[in-house]
Amino acid sequence: MNPQVIALTGPSSGKSFSLAQDDFSIGRDPGNSLSLNDASISRQHAAIRNALSSPTIFDLNSRNGTFVNAVPITERKLEPGDRIQIGDSLLLFVLEEDEARHVSPYVRFDDTMVGNQATVHLRKDDSLFLNPTKTPAVTERMARDFKTLLRISTEISSLRGQESLQRHLLGLVFESVPADTGAILSFDADSFEAVSTFGWSRQFGTNAEVVVSRSVVDGVIKDRAAVLINTAHSVLVAPLQVLDKLIGVIYLESAGKRFDQGHLELLVGIAGMASGALDNARRLEWLEGENRRLRSEFNLEHNMVGGSPRMREVYQFIAKAAPTTSTVLIRGESGTGKELVARAIHQNSSRAQNPFVAINCAALTETLLESELFGHEKGAFTGAITQKKGKLEIASGGTVFMDELGELAPALQAKLLRALQEREFERVGGTRPIKIDIRLIAATNRDLEKAIVAGKFRQDLYYRLNVLALTMPALSERREDIPLLAGYFAMRVSKKSARPVKGISLEARKCLVNYDWPGNVRELENAMERAVVLGTTDLIQPEDLPEALLEKQIVPGVQVTEYHQAVKEVKKQLVLKAFQDNAGNYAQTARQLGIHPNNLHRLIRSLDLKL
Repeated sequence: MNPQVIALTGPSSGKSFSLAQDDFSIGRDPGNSLSLNDASISRQHAAIRNALSSPTIFDLNSRNGTFVNAVPITERKLEPGDRIQIGDSLLLFVLEEDEARHVSPYVRFDDTMVGNQATVHLRKDDSLFLNPTKTPAVTERMARDFKTLLRISTEISSLRGQESLQRHLLGLVFESVPADTGAILSFDADSFEAVSTFGWSRQFGTNAEVVVSRSVVDGVIKDRAAVLINTAHSVLVAPLQVLDKLIGVIYLESAGKRFDQGHLELLVGIAGMASGALDNARRLEWLEGENRRLRSEFNLEHNMVGGSPRMREVYQFIAKAAPTTSTVLIRGESGTGKELVARAIHQNSSRAQNPFVAINCAALTETLLESELFGHEKGAFTGAITQKKGKLEIASGGTVFMDELGELAPALQAKLLRALQEREFERVGGTRPIKIDIRLIAATNRDLEKAIVAGKFRQDLYYRLNVLALTMPALSERREDIPLLAGYFAMRVSKKSARPVKGISLEARKCLVNYDWPGNVRELENAMERAVVLGTTDLIQPEDLPEALLEKQIVPGVQVTEYHQAVKEVKKQLVLKAFQDNAGNYAQTARQLGIHPNNLHRLIRSLDLKL
């Protein structure tokens, strides 16, 4: 694992910094691991610790704060792709181990030991071509090898792409060295595990098996020296090094002609010249891949707010699901934003220019819902005075979003299943099949597996729907997004209501983060609208928040006002009296209080009543 931060903006823009040390400090002071000349940054601003095991960033009581994915933090475990904002600098946290592996299926390691007879070792510092202090007599062969090195140096500098560079390099090597097969192996910097292999056969090109002796490669890794072995086969292996880091090896083998000292010298020279180009090509490919991944996430059109790991998973799902035509099933509690995800999938798909039609399956009776979905012919039933197109027909070429699909009646489940299978249906009262081209996105907060066991939901329809599945996280599962969401809702309501609000006080933020939000994002949105409209200062205070938040628990550092405490006591007395009046019967108590039994249970928990 090679954790790094890459400066995307700011004084160090374009540079990458390894986090291999235990304590990577960031600040204005020149003594920091990353010194940023920015007046808005504190001298000792932030630190990233335990980068190799559990990378965590800490804000060091800085003046202007440290932000991860636009959320202010004091301490936060980092995940690949996290964006760290410090002053004017935006840093991207990455792990090099996440790079795609390009391991050729034609390169095979052989664990059979190779004898060490006639073994010649050559270190980089002893090479005739890489050591400027050596002045050997120039023979005809050496002059030819110098020309080879000059040609390689010129040509590899113009190549882009790891595979094309490896292919061209081995081709040039084979022009000067009588090898039958060869391979370039690239290693992980810490484990020396091969993360990229490229094999070449003089006779068959890239489509032949290349066998590599693991014991010989392990010896080169250990000694950091090239080797020449002449036994039954002739083997040449040279290390690829960038400064003191071993990044791979070039491996050559010949079954007929034998390698000699001159071939060993040439291969060490080639490896020394090509190491930097191969390392740069590998890094460039990884950075381009990471850039594509981040761009696909940034370029998503959506109306969701949040940068937590759980929400990044949602964005990644949208990015992967949107280009396809597969059916999507979105699960999760009410108020988690299932329809926003459905709209984002539609907006980022090839169907974006066509209709997005949403229908709530729980809001209509079975008869009305059938007519809404499939339409009806004139005279199909009492009141059907004209022909009506259904949602499926209207959405042809686009996307249909069916919310609360678990509430669909069995007869409609069967009709929907047939429409999805046959891609056609008949209107209510009609006989003519109507072809449709739709993508279906369904959502539910019900446990469909339990509904199948109970006989309330068709198993075959479930399998038809459950192609691409996503479970939306509850707001309590992504608490780091709460301040960001609250601020977003507060600013939006402030603009609509023409009541200026500068932000949310620290005490109010603590209340928001410590509340469980059973109504999820929808409940938070309502709470912030209430706070903005009923508040009296330019900062939202705890007393501006709904009473349920303050009744839930006493948050450290937040003073509950005398008013709220008095209200809580009155509520306790009312609930206790109602229970006494109804002999402890929950349903009758809820009826007397004028609330739903589920709300009564929640009220008892929030008031911490012992009944």
